[in-house]
Amino acid sequence: MDIVNIISKELNVEVWQVKNTIDLLLNDNTVPFISRYRKEATGNLNEEQIRSINEKYNYYKNLEKYKETVIKTIKEQGKLSKELEDKIKNCTKLTELENIYLPFKKRKKTKADIAIENGLEPLAKMLFNQKVNFDVAAKDYLTEKFNTIEKVKDGVSYIIGQWFSHDTKIRTKLLEYLLNHGIIHVSKKKKFENVKTKFEMFSNFSQKINKIPEYRILSINRGEKEGILKVNIVIEPKFKQLLFNKFLSKWEENNKIILCGLEYGWNNMLFPSIENQVRNILKEKAEKRAIEIFASNLKQLLLTPPIKKKRILAIDPGFRTGCKIVALDEYGNYLDHNTIYPVPPKNDYETSEKIVLDFIKKYDLNLIAIGNGTASRETQKFIVELLKKHKLNIKYLFVNEAGASVYSASKLAKEEFPDLDVTIRGAISIGRRVQDPLAEFVKIDPKSLGVGQYQHDVNQKNLKKELDNVIEDVVNLVGVNLNTASSRLLEYVSGITPKLSKKIVEYREKHGKFNERKELLNVSGMGKKTFQQCAGFLRIFDGINPLEITGIHPENYETAEKLLNLYGYRIEDIKTDKIKQKLENILNNEDKLKKLSESLNVGIYTLKDIILDLIKPGRDPRDELPQPLLFDDILTFDDLKIGMKLQGTITNITDFGAFVNIGIKESGLIHKSKIKKELKINQIVNVRIIDLDYDLKHIQLELI
Repeated sequence: MDIVNIISKELNVEVWQVKNTIDLLLNDNTVPFISRYRKEATGNLNEEQIRSINEKYNYYKNLEKYKETVIKTIKEQGKLSKELEDKIKNCTKLTELENIYLPFKKRKKTKADIAIENGLEPLAKMLFNQKVNFDVAAKDYLTEKFNTIEKVKDGVSYIIGQWFSHDTKIRTKLLEYLLNHGIIHVSKKKKFENVKTKFEMFSNFSQKINKIPEYRILSINRGEKEGILKVNIVIEPKFKQLLFNKFLSKWEENNKIILCGLEYGWNNMLFPSIENQVRNILKEKAEKRAIEIFASNLKQLLLTPPIKKKRILAIDPGFRTGCKIVALDEYGNYLDHNTIYPVPPKNDYETSEKIVLDFIKKYDLNLIAIGNGTASRETQKFIVELLKKHKLNIKYLFVNEAGASVYSASKLAKEEFPDLDVTIRGAISIGRRVQDPLAEFVKIDPKSLGVGQYQHDVNQKNLKKELDNVIEDVVNLVGVNLNTASSRLLEYVSGITPKLSKKIVEYREKHGKFNERKELLNVSGMGKKTFQQCAGFLRIFDGINPLEITGIHPENYETAEKLLNLYGYRIEDIKTDKIKQKLENILNNEDKLKKLSESLNVGIYTLKDIILDLIKPGRDPRDELPQPLLFDDILTFDDLKIGMKLQGTITNITDFGAFVNIGIKESGLIHKSKIKKELKINQIVNVRIIDLDYDLKHIQLELI
């Protein structure tokens, strides 16, 4: 099997791109490194394409190994014909190979196997090859185990049923029919028939398999797992008869026994087996979709723009235990903490006001971050009144608390702040999410960040792998400050392992800040290959070489210098605006680019990246995204009216709609029927309220 050719056709990329990508992966290069610094070799393939090539390559390599096992097993049984061997070798799908292997696979003895061992197979074959008086013919096949005509008839039926259920063409046809024309029927189990459950819509539910949405499949599966729902797949009887007809003989008398065998095979082997395959296909498809949505939401969340150069007052609201407040400087360094009680049951406004004002003045704080959990609305009211009363030019914003408590109790949080209480660590996390969301979010299990859909119902291994890929992509897209990054953030940088990330931080603490990227080679465990993979993604903002604030790889420093020298500039000039226009003119002129590429002996893709980095050194792709909404007034659910127009931020996207933060505790929902364009997490949208449920505090919105 020509794996490279097959992948090329499946992914619609050139054969040379697939071959080069596989060679790079087999040579221990990471996906981010290949995508960013080996564009000429791959033809500018992105991370997703590179991972798809990798997955397909591994799939087909494993398939080839499995084919060897199948051929060897069938050969040992003395049943391998040239035709069968070719059929196996030409398989391109695991399911196809499994169907071929099924009759030869070692398994627990079936009733058909016992009948064959007792010599009944020739009699079963006879029914398809000649007219048979079964009662007469069966007398020659009586044995100790099959000692009556009826028992022989049963044995022959078992054999025919097994032949039928193992037939590759029959299995393929049934699978295709069910996927395209089958109906999934769901009902409540008897003991729940008169009990209201969260699965009411499925109490008597039917839908064509090829029309059912993925999220509905996951919901049905959950109901079945909880023992509330029972699920069946229904098929048109006429299609079953069509399959039977393919197995009948031309002698009517023989068909009575053959039909018994077909019914046995259908009920006990074929239909349950293919039904199970269909359910697995639907489950895999639904899980894939749920994981895709989660991954997409997570990527957008991780790309939340940081609010830079703000000194933060972070508040983790609470009723009985009070509101934990924390002061952070503009770099996220912890300064101080306290507890205030401006909300019920204490309502100690006066003392709380004094503490907050002292904090703001003492630490020169200029932005307030309020966690959006319990008591957030009451805390918001206190803050707004305080700001107005003292005429403070300070704004506030709500911060999603999801996962803050998970982080605060984690081993990492204990290492960062061993002397602080878990609640104070939680408040620090809330504040830091404003200053550098990516650096803070990577410390938390993505499943705790509140942007998933059915995340606990999907394959956890596949989910973790996909979410890790997303974090890796975003971290390497944004770049990491080598002198401030935590070990957790560093371990997502291309080529850096968790063990090595800790050593980098230990080296930094012992020797002080890094002044050049190449100093990393002094860190124990940092070899040349690892340095090659990680160096371009690490930034040094106040080091010796100005190129180290860019994404230009050290292997291309010489090229970047030559480029600058050609136009009479030095490396130091990249910190000024004077070279930008000149470089932008080159970037927009294909002829100039081509000539420059040849004179510098560097690929066009690499040259473009070098120029982009020289135009915007130290650029952060998050800065190009909309900044979070800041508030200075207050809005409550009671203030809302149908028809009111508001501005809000998308906080979660699901298959049934998008949730919007409109500045109050309750989020609004834009139903999928009202969404005509693609929305993204953190996107700022203008909305109109179209419905309010005062009992459940539900807000229905539409986009303006």
